[in-house]
Order: sequence, then structure tokens, then C-alpha cells
Amino acid sequence: MDKLIADIRRCTVCSACLPNVPRPILQAGNRAKIAIVGQAPGQKVQDSGIPWDDQSGNELRRWLGVTKEQFYDQELFALVPMGFCYPGKGKSGDLPPRPECAPLWHKNLFDHMTEIKLVILVGQYAQNYYLKDLKNITLTETVKKFNDYLPRYLPLVHPSPRNKIWQMKNPWFETEIVPVLRVIVNEIK
Repeated sequence: MDKLIADIRRCTVCSACLPNVPRPILQAGNRAKIAIVGQAPGQKVQDSGIPWDDQSGNELRRWLGVTKEQFYDQELFALVPMGFCYPGKGKSGDLPPRPECAPLWHKNLFDHMTEIKLVILVGQYAQNYYLKDLKNITLTETVKKFNDYLPRYLPLVHPSPRNKIWQMKNPWFETEIVPVLRVIVNEIK
């Protein structure tokens, strides 16, 4: 596993398409129990080198009901984005994750993490990749029908501050899904 993570951190496959020098960011350990598959790091995370080291990470930890210490324990959580480097800025936020990363690295990572009990799919890119044609037509419907994907997967909306409007329009997320998520995470940890 150490060699694999070192190989990922040295990856430069899509360097010509990135706004920064490649700095693949992830957290993974052989004994991780919960994998969080997100989108791609934002510029702040790219600068710090720490996955989910931003407002989105604060909100995600709140949803999970875990401390920073628990969240950054690689024997509990693997933090595996769809794109390992910051992809750059688009017209309405960050660009999508680079498409090279997941096909190149995810299978090998998950093959090493044999104790994963739950894969939390944060956002449409992770859901499209892992759920493929099992997902519903919209992200909202996929998240609402999270029970359909358990026990292996649990789809979530992205915890970005940009999604506060979505959360206000969908109060069931906070009242129905967040409590279930916390129970599941607590049972696993």
C-alpha cells in the first residue's frame, strides 16, 4: 500500500491540463473501514495537501458525526477523490475532476483496502462512476433513495457551501439522511 500511495503522489499523467504543479491528495490505509469518494480537491486543499481541509470538510465531518482526529485516522477513513489534483476554475465553480485518475488508480486502491465496509459517494462524479446505471436520474433522487445502495454505498450531495441552497430546498436530507449516516458510521468505527 505504501508503494501504491507513493506512486499516486508522484503521478503527473494530466499535468499539462492542471493549473498547478501536480500534487495528488488522498488518504488511504490497508485497514480503512469507510471510504469517502469525493470530487477533487479545491485550491485551498491543493495548497495545504490535506484532504477535505476546507469548509466542505467541516460540513462533511458534521454530517458524519466525527472529530477531525477520527476523520484523519487512515485506519478508519480512506479519502479518495475522483480526481487527485485541483482541476482549475470553471465558469460556475471548480472544473470537474480529471477523468484520468479514477480509472488509473481506484481499483488498485480498493483492492488493497480489504476491510472497507462502506463507500460514501459524495457528489455526482463519484455516483456516476460507481453506481453507473443503478443510480436514479437526478442526484437528488439518488441521494433520497440512499437505502437502495446500502450496505456497500451511501450517496451524498457535496457538502460545499455552494450547496446550501440545495439543502434548504431539501430539508429531508438533514432530518432523514444525516442521522442514518451518523448511526452507520458510528456502528462501523
